[in-house]
Amino acid sequence: MTVAALGTGAVMAPAAHAEWGVRLVHEGQSIQAAVDAAADGDTVLVMPGTYRESVQITRNVTLKGAGAGLVTLTAPAGQGAQPAPAAPAAPSGPAGATHATQPVPAATPEGTAPTAAKTDSATESSTRSATENSTEDSTTTTGTTTAAACAAAGHGICVTGADGHALTAVRIESLAVTGFRANGIDASGTDGMVVRRVLVKDNGQQGISQEKSTRAVLRDNEAVGNGQSGIFVANFVNAEGGALDTRGTVVSGNTLSGNRIGVTVRRARVLAVEDNTVTGNCGGVFVIGDENNPKAGDLDIRHNKITDNNKFCAANGRLPVIQGTGVLLTGAEDTRITDNTVTGNSGTSPMSGGVVLFPSEVGVANLRDQVSGNVLSGNSPADLADRDSKGSGNTFSANSCAVSEPAGRC
Repeated sequence: MTVAALGTGAVMAPAAHAEWGVRLVHEGQSIQAAVDAAADGDTVLVMPGTYRESVQITRNVTLKGAGAGLVTLTAPAGQGAQPAPAAPAAPSGPAGATHATQPVPAATPEGTAPTAAKTDSATESSTRSATENSTEDSTTTTGTTTAAACAAAGHGICVTGADGHALTAVRIESLAVTGFRANGIDASGTDGMVVRRVLVKDNGQQGISQEKSTRAVLRDNEAVGNGQSGIFVANFVNAEGGALDTRGTVVSGNTLSGNRIGVTVRRARVLAVEDNTVTGNCGGVFVIGDENNPKAGDLDIRHNKITDNNKFCAANGRLPVIQGTGVLLTGAEDTRITDNTVTGNSGTSPMSGGVVLFPSEVGVANLRDQVSGNVLSGNSPADLADRDSKGSGNTFSANSCAVSEPAGRC
């Protein structure tokens, strides 16, 4: 039925589609209305067009577009991402190396909570609270109310499970989410959520953000020009706590370019970042931990192509510039960086280099991390850099590279 509808443009009565668990949405109609009318297990199939709305999902449905190049979800006029001012010239030498992923204030649109006021200085999405306050109990909140909260927070698509009642069968596929003030896709409280073949572009904060969620599959997406991370996986966005066991979340086959950071994993464990192309960002893949327990780590970064992440992101009140970082570990343990191609990442930041172990802002050491079997070249000032004087048990083996800090790691 789906193939026939896409191929012929046939329009059937909504009731007939509902009988088969498929609800068609045509340009000029509301995606949110179709999601609100859907039952668990239904598919909302969005036909080609541009849809100016935010969409809240609080039940187990599939939201599927006719294609990322055919279906675009974007912010209504006046509610989109604000362009950041041009970055100043790179300073001759950054000062005050601290934590590696505090958002640049300029990326926070006027009228939202400033990111500098958060409890953790890592990359974060900053306007989730309005959504959570309205959607924490999906059994008592209407779709209309939650959609309004999602829009007020500045997100494109919000997926929100209640505490203790995770959404277990949400899929988002084959559409574009562009130009929102905050996150393109903002998910919390999910188990097994799948996001595939989605373009998230020019959103003010994260392209795809997921917290308090397990077993996600984020595969074959494209994240371009987002103000913070292309893909962001965390335990909590706006609260302290130990690293979340994601139970095998997979970030795979994505293309991440022109963002501040390609992939950020903050206070999360047991996941894989694999087979991605990460290029043209300020930094490639960042793993961020802190003093909470359990620690971030026990994850794999493997088979990625991480090249030329030399975009310049200016310093802010707490951080030096970010430029020219391939893979960064700070406060991480038992992380395995294997069989990646890391080339051409060059900058003058304390975090610049191919694979960098960096001191945590709160003094937490990198422990027992393994860097092995990678091909590294043209990274400056070093292909491999261990700058964490408190770190222990970290190993470097069988890497193809030219320059390391300290010497002898290649």
